[in-house]
Amino acid sequence: MEANKKSNSTAGRELLVSRLLNAPRELVWEIWTNPEHIANWWGPEGFSNTINTMDVKPGGEWNLVMHGPDGTDYKNKSIFREVIEPERIVYEHVSAPKFLATITFTEKGKQTLLEWHMLFETAEQFEQVVKTFKADEGLKQNVEKLAKFLDQFYQAKHAL
Repeated sequence: MEANKKSNSTAGRELLVSRLLNAPRELVWEIWTNPEHIANWWGPEGFSNTINTMDVKPGGEWNLVMHGPDGTDYKNKSIFREVIEPERIVYEHVSAPKFLATITFTEKGKQTLLEWHMLFETAEQFEQVVKTFKADEGLKQNVEKLAKFLDQFYQAKHAL
């Protein structure tokens, strides 16, 4: 029984970032699931995106190219595993590095608590992704860019 617990443990191979966003949950969901919006904020600082496919439904594909500030293109392919509007998205990043991401959107009055969990296949892979690609910092920057985009979008929408 004890050995079984160890093999199922996710300790040492997961990233979690949470952030209280100043926008209602339906708007956060829209900004997260609409390819026209996500292209504006996805990725770490300095990156831009080309969204080729984003079919937000179970089994749907998400193909994008992240364009790094140094001109390097990073192709990404994911498969949506679970989509419960406007509460939860689970996708499997099937291109390297492989991971399972779970994003939850919890309504907090007029705000939304976003919790973003990434589970890597192994602790070694997690360590390499964090050390080499600074995935922990990249995820924080990604959420920060989302928050800024939401603020601008929300202000512009309510200024009309």
